Amino acid sequence: MSLRIERIPTLSDNYTYLLTCEETQEAAVVDAPEAAPVIACAEAAGVRVTHILSTHHHADHSMANPELARHFGAPVYGHASDADRLPGFTNGLEEGDTVQVGRQQARVLFIPAHTRGHIAYVFDEAKALFCGDTLFAGGCGRLFEGTPDMMYEALCVKLADLPDDMRVFCGHEYTESNLAFAAHTEPDNEAVREKLERVRGVRAKAAADWHDATAAEMTIPSTLGEERATNPFVRARSADDLGRIRAAKDSF
Repeated sequence: MSLRIERIPTLSDNYTYLLTCEETQEAAVVDAPEAAPVIACAEAAGVRVTHILSTHHHADHSMANPELARHFGAPVYGHASDADRLPGFTNGLEEGDTVQVGRQQARVLFIPAHTRGHIAYVFDEAKALFCGDTLFAGGCGRLFEGTPDMMYEALCVKLADLPDDMRVFCGHEYTESNLAFAAHTEPDNEAVREKLERVRGVRAKAAADWHDATAAEMTIPSTLGEERATNPFVRARSADDLGRIRAAKDSF
């Protein structure tokens, strides 16, 4: 029994995900701003979409929800506090709730900071974390609605409990720019330099149109072990330290 994960390039640098329980062929969509590529992917895979999952309300992660809900006849899940601002919202989730996709189960982590209603979906058995715009490969999201203390709690307390081999499926292809900042912040970090070189090799193959991206051009997933070695936000010593690094990244 396993969870098959399709990475769908959407907008100019977004990742949308199609998650399929290979035993039942039931599937979930995570963070969809565009309907057409999701529908095409699901139809090509021959799966039945039963859940539409959102990590947060921002349009570039959710504006296709209503169309997908109509097309697949599937409910839309998000944090309970986002009931009035998440497109297509039908089902509210809280910390500790679970979502069943076929025979695969995700537990919900409440990780506000980027937005006040941000959640992550953790498939422990499949070793897959869908963290939206809280944690990126090499970086973290802007603090639009939260504080450094909230982001520190999310990255360095809650996500820190997950194992090194947990795969990180984030919301954007920001890895190269994030690692360039990490190299600036930690110039003596050999792990950062090595990963930045690898990522630049991957991104050199990038298609002009992100919609045409192939696996060879994608830097996601990362792992939490990689993030502990290369991500200056995960490596922050305190909330104040994280806030200082985030302020520096905002003007980098």
